Amino acid sequence: MEKNDDAQTKPRLLLHACCGICAAWPIEFLQHDWDLTVYFYNPNIKGDYAQRLDAMRKLFPDVVEDHDDWGDWTAGLENEPERGRRCDKCFKLRLGKAAQKARELGIKNFTTTITISPHKSFEQVARIGAQMEGFLPMDFKKNNGFLNTNRIARELGLYRQSHCGCACSMV
Repeated sequence: MEKNDDAQTKPRLLLHACCGICAAWPIEFLQHDWDLTVYFYNPNIKGDYAQRLDAMRKLFPDVVEDHDDWGDWTAGLENEPERGRRCDKCFKLRLGKAAQKARELGIKNFTTTITISPHKSFEQVARIGAQMEGFLPMDFKKNNGFLNTNRIARELGLYRQSHCGCACSMV
């Protein structure tokens, strides 16, 4: 997918992307109305970071990328259920980093692809994002978003990971 040529007439938006599959539909959906900067940041990825980054570059060649070590960010929360306190901390880290990157790039608003997953709670992500200046809550699951993103990912032959990246989800 390519950036639109009339980007100067559109407002800028930083789209935090957790992986190529989750980003496929949001990019297609948003690029009509926004001058998009796609920001790939998912520090909890274990083992297949290069494959996920390659998929992002196939989808959006100008992707901006950062990678930190997740380290002990969620230490002590390993046994929390999906959508629990561990996810709160992880979302706070990733959305906080996206807000920081948006400010660095002079972009007023940002959102995230995390909301496209049926395993993630839009309300949880929106609640955490609301604490950050410039966050636009967008539920990409709506209007068959998850089906659309998987269709696009298949058509483009994007790398398909077996887990969200969180080491706790690999067991």
